[in-house]
Amino acid sequence: MLGGGVIGVTSAWYLARLGHAVTLVERQNAVAMETSFANAGQVSPGYSTPWAAPGLPRKVTGWMLRPRSPLVIRPRLDPAMWGWMIRLWRECSTQAYERNKNRMLRLAEYSRDCLDDLRAETAIAYDDRQRGLVQLFRTQAQLDHAAEDMRILAASGIAHELLDVEGCIRAEPALAHVRHRLKGGLRLPGDQSGDAHLFTRRLAALAEQAGVAFRTGIAIKALRHEGDRITAVSTSAGDLQADAYLVALGSYTPLLLKPLGIDLPVYPVKGYSLTVPLTDPDRAPVSTVNDETYKVAMTRLGERIRVGGTAELAGYDLRLRPERRRTLELSFTELFGGGDLARATFWTGLRPNTPDGTPVVGSAMRYRNLWLNTGHGTLGWTMACGSGRLIADLIDGRRPNIEHEDLSIARYGRSR
Repeated sequence: MLGGGVIGVTSAWYLARLGHAVTLVERQNAVAMETSFANAGQVSPGYSTPWAAPGLPRKVTGWMLRPRSPLVIRPRLDPAMWGWMIRLWRECSTQAYERNKNRMLRLAEYSRDCLDDLRAETAIAYDDRQRGLVQLFRTQAQLDHAAEDMRILAASGIAHELLDVEGCIRAEPALAHVRHRLKGGLRLPGDQSGDAHLFTRRLAALAEQAGVAFRTGIAIKALRHEGDRITAVSTSAGDLQADAYLVALGSYTPLLLKPLGIDLPVYPVKGYSLTVPLTDPDRAPVSTVNDETYKVAMTRLGERIRVGGTAELAGYDLRLRPERRRTLELSFTELFGGGDLARATFWTGLRPNTPDGTPVVGSAMRYRNLWLNTGHGTLGWTMACGSGRLIADLIDGRRPNIEHEDLSIARYGRSR
């Protein structure tokens, strides 16, 4: 098992529950120290939507002219970036959008159910709330556009409710003082929230009790192979061998697979967050709110408020940029408050995005004992338990509980 984020740890947990001897290798000194460390905190099946949508190229052009753009592209001499963007544009048709959204919803709904089962089984606590999500619209155009997503949600059997301004305030009372900024909202009562970092650490402790061996602080260098089988993983601690190898390295997965001739279209999309100490519960979100204008999520996590969002195409650059912080602060102060921004912690992480928005879960195809669980983009926390259980079932030879063929790397065609 390669990778100790929320995807890797949930995969290890489900594999151990099926009786497999699992060793998890992680380059950091503890689990969940990279992309899973300070994400937006949402478990949001109903908000599972591909970036690639009709009209996206036009929107991106408009965003580039805005000082508070939800997306920033920093051009690089990087063929992987441009190739990924071309594939993204090709997925922007209505037909592709519906196909991609439907399979994302399928996995995300299953994952939420798996998380519910895991929480009931283990009593794991992670500053979790099961209070739904409100997608907040500030313009009439945003409100009108919600009709298309509601049609797909209805076809998928996902509970949702279109809210007027007063309905938004009933769901999130702290919005009462900014009613003049609102046009309405879309409420998704089945969505949840929680601290992914805390969840991953506590699940890792349970997994260790179940027999998973954690080897942290070890760099993963390469996969060795003979014919159609992986024979070892080369690490800073020497070669490690296993019967099967599962790669869950997020944005770094393509770098490990490329020498094997596997072209995995996953590219890092940089996101930012603030973790704000709570000072006034009456001015804070009850659960989680998505500000559609700035593409920013605000989530109550115990005595903290997590403000996360924005997207930046900048390769593997992890520099913290002050202008991105200002966008998060602006969205938060315009809608809520109730937190001490002066003491907020600023963080950035790399989301592993596929061009069609759907993660890659399944066999690596070219190598019989190599498996993949990666490419979840902004929805790693949302899809973690479902993806972990699905890949464990596949490795074990069990029939999964959901359709899965269109989640594998095979949908991208042959590797070289």
